Amino acid sequence: MKNLFCIIVVSVGLLCSCHTINTVLKSNDREYKFEVAKRMYAEGKYGNAYLVLDNILPSMRNTPAGDEALFLAGMCKFYANDYNAASEIFRRYYSKSYPFGKFIDEVRYYSAKSYFESTYPVRLDQSATYDAIREIQDAMEHNPDSKHYEALKDMLFQMQDRLVEKEYLSAKLYFDLGDYFLNCLQGGSNFEACVVTAQNAIRDYPYSPRKEDFAILVLKAKYYLAERSIESKKYERYSDTVDEYYGFLNEYPQSKFLPDAKEIYEKANKELHRKRLQKYAAEEQ
Repeated sequence: MKNLFCIIVVSVGLLCSCHTINTVLKSNDREYKFEVAKRMYAEGKYGNAYLVLDNILPSMRNTPAGDEALFLAGMCKFYANDYNAASEIFRRYYSKSYPFGKFIDEVRYYSAKSYFESTYPVRLDQSATYDAIREIQDAMEHNPDSKHYEALKDMLFQMQDRLVEKEYLSAKLYFDLGDYFLNCLQGGSNFEACVVTAQNAIRDYPYSPRKEDFAILVLKAKYYLAERSIESKKYERYSDTVDEYYGFLNEYPQSKFLPDAKEIYEKANKELHRKRLQKYAAEEQ
């Protein structure tokens, strides 16, 4: 009986709420609608506030409060976690409707923030991350004195970290695939693709915390590439692996990957020594 009473109360509340919003939307008083929308926004009723704002936005285009209405519409979508819709509204605000509006600094920040929030999680396809970086950089360039400048800069660094993570996931995927799937389109193996991807990341993000992770992937991939090479290429690739080990040791003398690196070096050096002996024996004959 108690549960039935609760259901009735909730249902009545929803009906009243719908009646209220419908009454507001049917009103011909634009100022009244705008005040109601602002009150709903302040109360955190972002869905209803947006419905009312969307209803009056066309008629408010050339009014003194038009920019505030469009800004609040974007904020409603932002707080409702509809970041794609929010970014579209904010971009309309600063690129078309109110490029010199009084909310322009807030709009540029929340537009960048919307792009930023829409990039989770890290995926191999990071096109959204590149879009977010451009939006953040544009906001920073628009107003270097903005109160949001440091927050924007922090978002930019996080975006760059996501790109690094994407590159690491790509390199690691190539490494894990190994012999199971040859990268025939590029005419090489996944180990070669791993080396190229990781080395490019080291070059592009030299200060990334992931740099050491990329470096050990390069060393491992070079060893496995040598191990699986045709006989005519083994000597050169084992030699390259040994050189890579010395470079790794010089760069990371206290690396947590040192045991793995040493094991690879010993195996590669042993094979390299064996190849030298075979080479000398063949020359003597």
